[in-house]
Amino acid sequence: VQLQASGGGLVQAGGSLRLSCAASGGTFSHYATGWFRQAPGKEREFVAAIGWAGFNTYYADSMKGRFTISRDNARNTVYLHMDSLKPEDTAVYYCAANKHTYVSSTPDLYDYWGRGTQVTVSS
Repeated sequence: VQLQASGGGLVQAGGSLRLSCAASGGTFSHYATGWFRQAPGKEREFVAAIGWAGFNTYYADSMKGRFTISRDNARNTVYLHMDSLKPEDTAVYYCAANKHTYVSSTPDLYDYWGRGTQVTVSS
């Protein structure tokens, strides 16, 4: 499975962005998918995850209420809608998929990773 994240950009604090993670190859519709992010000088951080059918979701505490993860299996795409963005949300955002359907915050459980997309939030 190849994953490609897109939709990043520069936005002012309080603004919104929607990231997309498009998959090709494999049976992406059977995989749980997660979003992670990494800011300069910081460790990779879990953002959100979603089960293969889209019913189970899991968010990092700091993202609850601001971020929404969803998926469209017909389009082999997972989305991350981000509202009320803060400067501390600035990071490279990565999507990842695991074939064991773990809706997890643990990066090691994910089998496939895409290249990231940069999100920059200005104050």
